[in-house]
Amino acid sequence: MSANDRKTFVFYLVPEFTLLAFSSAIEALRLTNQVVGYEHYSWRLVSADGNPVAASNGVRVSVDRSLGEERARQQGLSKSDMVLVCSGRHVERYADRSLEAWLRECRRRRISLGALCTGAHLLARSGILENRRCTIHWENAPAFAEQFDGSDVTSGIFEVDDDIYTCAGGVASFDMMLHLVGHDFGPRVAAEICSQALVSRLRDSTERQRLPFAFPQGVNNPIIKAAVNLMEDNLSEPITLAELGLRLRLSRRQIERVFQNELHCSPARYYLKLRLERAKLLLTQTSMAVLEVAVACGFVSASHFSKCYRLIEGRTPQADRKSWTPRSAHWGNGGPMAAH
Repeated sequence: MSANDRKTFVFYLVPEFTLLAFSSAIEALRLTNQVVGYEHYSWRLVSADGNPVAASNGVRVSVDRSLGEERARQQGLSKSDMVLVCSGRHVERYADRSLEAWLRECRRRRISLGALCTGAHLLARSGILENRRCTIHWENAPAFAEQFDGSDVTSGIFEVDDDIYTCAGGVASFDMMLHLVGHDFGPRVAAEICSQALVSRLRDSTERQRLPFAFPQGVNNPIIKAAVNLMEDNLSEPITLAELGLRLRLSRRQIERVFQNELHCSPARYYLKLRLERAKLLLTQTSMAVLEVAVACGFVSASHFSKCYRLIEGRTPQADRKSWTPRSAHWGNGGPMAAH
């Protein structure tokens, strides 16, 4: 890689963007320049109106130009190599037709596109993620998958599909940018950047974002991990324990024994909790009817769903539904999203 192959990144900042995800991506580029010894990567910041943008933690970040100025600039000779949309909380409030049109323009010109944190939502609104593999933070994935059912949403920390990059937010932005760096300079440079940043290792896109809610720290049993992955991949149409055993090449008794020893519950109970966790996210993040939520989580009737929900959560689905309003369809609401 020579100094003549320099690349320019454009970061589009959406109000209430997640500072951790944004700064992680920027630092990966800065550290690359430091390691290779010259300014291979450069970047500029853009906002809708050219004014500073407040992150979700209140920190205001100045930008270089407005969206209109950037679009005009790209019509000339100043073509960027990649555009990344950085958002966070309340992403639906900041839908922008001009932004969507610009993203489609970039796609037509074969400029790489990326999304940090909930930026995938804005890419999807523009139609760019139709029939594309993508990812978003685990907390937002159920609602995103229901709204944009033409996208293939995974649980990976980042995804790359046809020059479209999406990541789950937080430090996953760093992983995604290191993937780009590794492509340009090889794994040794990427490993050196990890060393500089005190990051223990390189992570690739196959790593899942998290272990589910009921998964205790320190549980590393490969049977448990494989079984849980299969359960998470089949929440809307649950598979039977017999089918689970066939896929894992284990008997029902073997699977039940491992779950009891490691998680102190049966596989069926654990599976039910996973489905209800998804249901709770849909109830509190979308306007889907309770029956629609029940079906999306693999329940055959609203009454059965309500009974199971009340048994595990201690309240009815309708009670959690009351916490949802159109203005609070916020993809995080100051919970874990605030730290993405």
